[in-house]
Amino acid sequence: MDYFSDHISKLIGELEKLPGIGPKSASRLAFHIIDMPVEDVEALASSLTDARKNIKLCKTCFTITDEDECRICRSSHRDHSTIMVVETTRDLAAYEKTGKYNGVYHVLHGAISPMLGIGPGDIKLKELVARLKGDVKEVIIATNSSLEGETTAMYISKLIKPAGIKVSRIASGVPVGGDLECIDEVTLLRALEGRVEI
Repeated sequence: MDYFSDHISKLIGELEKLPGIGPKSASRLAFHIIDMPVEDVEALASSLTDARKNIKLCKTCFTITDEDECRICRSSHRDHSTIMVVETTRDLAAYEKTGKYNGVYHVLHGAISPMLGIGPGDIKLKELVARLKGDVKEVIIATNSSLEGETTAMYISKLIKPAGIKVSRIASGVPVGGDLECIDEVTLLRALEGRVEI
């Protein structure tokens, strides 16, 4: 039986579509939003719409940004000769939280997964290869420790090594099957510092 009005039910239904939000959390959020001042609700709705309309991919590293090139790629204080390859922008954010990595990034937007029909052409690999024509000394592969992440790491290594560029993989410390976005900064930092050439 539906206890709520159509408007509340629709709001709960939309919130349930968010990752990690079940029916109870969606109901709690919906009632919280309804109790908020109208101006705050309008600001929330506006920020959601603005973010969705204005966010695009950086033309260099393919992280999300609201400009043509992200702040990391534009920074003259970063080491542009070292590129860390990650699967998602969330992984990039996890490494940025350590405050210890001073290179730049390349976001693949996925990992090779033949079982899911995702091949090398479905992620940002050709764009990575194009970046290597510049003055790149090292590529750090920081894909997840899943089967797909390992497959992607090996593929990238075989792709890049013939160019004479150093290729390294983040070290253990990141648990097998773990997602980078869920790992604490200390573990991520140890994995970065203990990376090995592959």
